[in-house]
Formats: sequence, structure tokens, C-alpha cells
Amino acid sequence: MATGNSAAASSPGNKSQVRKAAIASTIGTTIEWYDYFLYGAAAALVFPHVFFPHMSPYLGLIASFASYFVGFVARPIGAAIFGHWGDRIGRKAMLITTLLMMGLSTALIGVLPGAGSWGDAAPAILILLRVLQGIAVGGEWGGSILLSMEWGNQKRRGLMASWPQLGVAIGIILSTGLMAIFNGIMGTDAFIAWGWRIPFLLSLVLVAIGLYIRIKIMETPMFAEVVRTNKTRKAPVLEVIRRYPKEIVLSALLRMSEQMPFYIVTAFVLSYLTNKDHHYSYNFVLIGTMVAAALELFFVPYFGHLSDKKNRLRIYQLGAAITGVWGFVYFGLLDSGVAWLVFIALSVALVPHAMQYGPQASIIAENFPTELRYTGAGLGYQLASIVAGGPAALIATVLLHNFGTGYAVSVYMLVSALITIAASLGLKDHSKSDIADSGTYTPRVGKVGTDRKATSG
Repeated sequence: MATGNSAAASSPGNKSQVRKAAIASTIGTTIEWYDYFLYGAAAALVFPHVFFPHMSPYLGLIASFASYFVGFVARPIGAAIFGHWGDRIGRKAMLITTLLMMGLSTALIGVLPGAGSWGDAAPAILILLRVLQGIAVGGEWGGSILLSMEWGNQKRRGLMASWPQLGVAIGIILSTGLMAIFNGIMGTDAFIAWGWRIPFLLSLVLVAIGLYIRIKIMETPMFAEVVRTNKTRKAPVLEVIRRYPKEIVLSALLRMSEQMPFYIVTAFVLSYLTNKDHHYSYNFVLIGTMVAAALELFFVPYFGHLSDKKNRLRIYQLGAAITGVWGFVYFGLLDSGVAWLVFIALSVALVPHAMQYGPQASIIAENFPTELRYTGAGLGYQLASIVAGGPAALIATVLLHNFGTGYAVSVYMLVSALITIAASLGLKDHSKSDIADSGTYTPRVGKVGTDRKATSG
């Protein structure tokens, strides 16, 4: 089936669908991550003033990052909900739903009055909208990855699955870029008072574009084959947890050195470099983060492509090892007091991340059969949000407060790298496997006869 799929992908009609699927996935994830990262930047720079104004600067930042964390806790819930229906009725319908949910939640944050007007109700509603954001992005990733990967040539799964990953970089560029522009035009006081709301409201324009593109995409041929042969599952969440618990847990731990340092770089450092000890401007840090994201536009697909030529897990492990060392170099440069060194550190901070993020989508998705892939890949990917990305900025803030040095955060990054490398040793490299054939996954579970019966539909 993999050969047939590759041949189908090379036909003129399907080549057009492959391109459309890659574009639709990338644009959709761009919009989702634009919305998600807006909240991260605002949580570091604005929300302590708007929604937690009666707290000390430290406690206000803690409360703001705690509200940020809530969205991460909600992500596995979104993965379970949309994974269930994505493996039952298809990838496309779920991606349209997640896009609408994310866009409306973000726009409502843009019009939400602050604590000065609505008191405690304001941060409570903010947290509720953040939960909806988390559920939406939790369901988005798996569908976007599969829409691109299952349509493309199966010999290039690493590259095809890396295209939607670019949505992260583009989302950062758009969100931080607009925050920097409005902050620069209005000045910090006006920006905190009301200017930050404009980028949130612009989400509605991006959602309209994304919906127009996604509606035109057909269902993936792999899932269409699952439907044709009546292999869809009644309870994909329960079944994937029963059959592939090891792959789910290891996929989550695999992300420790990718996701946790990513949110250190893109959220925590915004507050770290603009605090009383460093005094860099909002725009200095935002622009440096934009440059880092721009470099990812090249490096993410490059390492995705390289993973089709080399062993995916080896590339990933190298990226994790570099991350473990880079944390000490990174905070050394940030604390150097030399502006151009700080800017270089900000600009190249995401290169080790790209080494992992490029091949990561295919590594995770390849560990699950087509009929359970949306659910399994989504759960593995999003469970990391609870232990890796979600608490990252919060823990880093506490570490800095308690130890008084950024090197405490460097140790945190090193530990995450060691966890990732250990997890990677337990996963199989499926880069050369036929993932369209459920038989590929038969040896992964207990008794062969039992598993064959389970995969026969």
C-alpha cells in the first residue's frame, strides 16, 4: 500500500492535492499558533498589568504564567476529543472545527475587559478562554500533520510532516511582529492599556483565510482506505491507550528537550530580559525572537528532509544533546550585558529546537497505525504539554526567584535533554516502514493472533 500511495501521489491530480494539503496544513497551523503565541507574549508583557494588577510584579507574573499553563493542561483533552472523531469521521472536519474554536476564543480575549472593570471575573473568563485555546490547538496538531503526511509521498514523510511544523515559526513571526509593531507605534503605556488587543482581534481575518483553504481539501487517501475497508474504531482513545501505551508515554517524554526549552526561549525570556536586572526593551526581545523563528523557516524542513535520508531518531538525539549544552551558553550570553551578544543568543536560540521539531512529527505519527494515528499521535504529542511546555515558564520563573541566576534554568534544560535521550532509546525508527499497512504494527502488541484480529475491522 505504501508503494501505491507513492504512485498515487505522483499522479497529476494527486500532486495538486498533495500541494494543497501541505499548504492547508501549514496555513492552518500558522493561524492556530499565531493565536496561541499571542497569549504567551501577552502573558509575559501585558497580562500581569491588565488582569493581575493588584499583585506584586513577581506574583502577577506567576499568576499570568499560571493562566498560560492552563492552556497546556487542556491540550491533551483536545487531542482526545478531536482524535476520537478524527479517527472516526476524518481529518478534514476536525481541522475546520479546531480553527473556528481557536479564532473565536482569541478574538474574545481581545475584547475582554481587564480586572479594573470586571474585577475577579476578568481573569476567570481569561482562564476559560485559554482552556478553549488549549483544546483547539490540542486537536489541531494531529490532524494537520496527518493531512500533509498521509497525502504525500511516503518516502518523504519526514519532509511532508515538517511543513505543518512551520506554522509554529510563522505564528511566532506574525504574533511577535504585530506585538512589536503596535508597541513601537503606540509606546508601552498605550500598548498595555489597549494596543495589545488589536493583534488578538486580527485573528478573525486569519481564520477566514484558513477556513477558505481548508474547505477545499479532500480527505487523505490513507484514511479513505480505512473507511472503505470498514476499519474505523468505535472508541479510538480507549483502544490506542490499551494497545500503544508505551508509544504514547515515550512520545510525550521525547518532547521534553524540544518543547520545554522552546517556551523558555519564546515566553519566559520575554520577562527575563525586560526585568529590572536587564532592562532591555520589549521590542529588542520581540525582534530577536522573530529572527530565531525566521531561521526555523529554513531549518525545520531541512532537518525533516534530512530525516528521510538518515536515521530520524539519531538526528533527534543529536538535537537533544545540543540543547542540553546550549542552555548554559544561552544564559551566559543573555547575562553578558553586551547587547549584540544577547541579540545573537536570541536569534540562534531555536536552531537546536529545529533539529528536533523537523523530524519530530513523523517520528511520533509513524508509531501508530492509520486507524488510530490521529488519536495516538495527538495524545503523545499533547501530553508533553503538561510536563514540558506548560510549566516551563512558571518553573523557570520560580527557579530564577529562588536561585537568582539563569543558570538554574540551564540545569532545567539539561535535565530535559537527558529525559528525551532516554525516551528516544525506547522508540522504534519507522522511517522505512510501510505505515499504510496495519500489519507493520502487529508485532508491537502482545499476541500476534489477537492483534491481527483487532486490526481486521
